[in-house]
Amino acid sequence: MLSVGEFRGEFRRRFSNEPLIIRAPGRVNLIGEHTDYNDGFVMPVAIDFYTWAAIALRHDGTVNIHSQNFDETVSFRLQSAPRPRHHWSDYPIGVIEQLRPANSVRGADILIHGEVPIGAGLSSSAAIEVATGFAVLYANKADVDRTQLALLCQRAENEFVGMRCGIMDQFISCHGKLDRALMLDCRTLAYKLLPLPDDVRLVICNTMVKHQLAGGEYNDRRAASEAGVAILKKRLPRIRALRDVSVNELDRYCSDMPEVVFRRCRHIVTENDRVQCAADALKQDNLAEFGRLMAQSHNSLRDDYEVSCRELDLMVGIADRQPGTYGARMTGGGFGGCTVNLVSLAHVEAFRTKVAHAYEQETGLKPEIYITPACDGVGQVA
Repeated sequence: MLSVGEFRGEFRRRFSNEPLIIRAPGRVNLIGEHTDYNDGFVMPVAIDFYTWAAIALRHDGTVNIHSQNFDETVSFRLQSAPRPRHHWSDYPIGVIEQLRPANSVRGADILIHGEVPIGAGLSSSAAIEVATGFAVLYANKADVDRTQLALLCQRAENEFVGMRCGIMDQFISCHGKLDRALMLDCRTLAYKLLPLPDDVRLVICNTMVKHQLAGGEYNDRRAASEAGVAILKKRLPRIRALRDVSVNELDRYCSDMPEVVFRRCRHIVTENDRVQCAADALKQDNLAEFGRLMAQSHNSLRDDYEVSCRELDLMVGIADRQPGTYGARMTGGGFGGCTVNLVSLAHVEAFRTKVAHAYEQETGLKPEIYITPACDGVGQVA
């Protein structure tokens, strides 16, 4: 983990100034995958992996951003209207471009360090966006509305980076709370904080298969969802998104749409139901039911939405066989990345050892397995 003192010292050496330090967490999603861009329901948790941003203002309208992870500096003038480069710097620059028109943003030196594994489906992109946005606003003494910051960071990823993500990742990075899951209505942005049992741990298993989402399969899945809505609106003119469609309505009009579009829609419609049932199960401390819903979610993502892969399916299967496992599923956009597991505290260490060994035996890949609490969202580090 990063030492705050070392990070502050590196900023001083590089920029000869005293910084403010901000950090924003990544996330894992317990249930509710690909529903956020369909106005649906999700249940993410902020995790103990952060992107750190140190910042000091400048007086010349220049922004210098240095990434410790890539050992690279990118500089631009605030008046220059930079363009995307398909590069790590698109994420912080896109956020600054969104902030600039409505705020009196000055030039700045920014040092970034990311702990969230890249390409693992744990939202390293949202963490860098939220850390950058909060840092720039805080340094410029602007008010920080966490929901508005999440929306701004989502727009940056949609419009500058070209990834048509929903609001979930940025929202949980802004609003996460210690020891709580967050159930979010992605249409209204109303949310509930749900307690996680003390005797259960979140265990994240990284398959070490990298996923690449921007401009690819993720956007294709979103387009299929939108195609389904366009078809269903002819029969159900009241609907705005798949969130408004019931399972019975979808089944009634399935013959109106191509089979692939129907299956994509079926995942979204049934997943929204699962999230609401999972919230009820968590309130009742019914972890067996919560785990059953996680299994249904994974199967739907594998079969209907087709965003799983061999390694994710294998990791889920191995986890399901371990004592103390309540539930296991893929998490994130898919095509690689991580699984999320609810595991009894008494079995966590045995789970980690046995899953890692079995997965490496099957694939030749050495997985990374993280045990994490639910954490607070973005904030200043003293």
